[in-house]
Amino acid sequence: MLDPILSRTIRPIVKATAGPLVKAGITADQVTITGFLIGILAVPALAYGQYELALVLILINRISDGLDGAVARLTQTSDAGGYLDISLDFIFYSAVPFGFLLADIQQNAIAAGFLMLTFMGTGATFLAFAVLANKRGIVNPNYPNKSLHYMGGLTEGFETIAAFVIFCLWPQWFWFTALLFAGLCWLTALTRLWAGYRTLQTNLTLDPGKE
Repeated sequence: MLDPILSRTIRPIVKATAGPLVKAGITADQVTITGFLIGILAVPALAYGQYELALVLILINRISDGLDGAVARLTQTSDAGGYLDISLDFIFYSAVPFGFLLADIQQNAIAAGFLMLTFMGTGATFLAFAVLANKRGIVNPNYPNKSLHYMGGLTEGFETIAAFVIFCLWPQWFWFTALLFAGLCWLTALTRLWAGYRTLQTNLTLDPGKE
């Protein structure tokens, strides 16, 4: 919900930070992979109850997710890089609630499992529409430099980061905050599903007999 607004403020800062990385010969894919590996270490940190450490690792991952795109735009963007970035992002998103599940299976299992299911809903509606939007030539003026079409929603990048921060700061309330955030995510998934369906239905039609 807030990503289009915040990106206009954050983009110049990220671009300035990416400059030294480009000069050092660091590629966007290297930033993506390094950020993912650091972020995935949050899973064992969460499992052992090291919530402060997990929060630092999560934030480093999210900062890297912004930097890789900036590095790519300063050098050369590619579909391969965009594919790598979004694939690792969705793995990371589901890894965080899995870490909380391991931290307290009895209390967190249902909430963590439901949130992971929810991420499947938001991810599927996002990625499926991106594929067909590219096929139809549908563009998104808010993200002209992205490899994939970014659909809007109530819960996107900023809201997800905020939820992860809350999870780590108040882990004893994970079961409640995760269920609350999952409910908001389902609003995003359902509105994306409807908006994407209507957009594709009223846009250019597929060949007869194909769905």
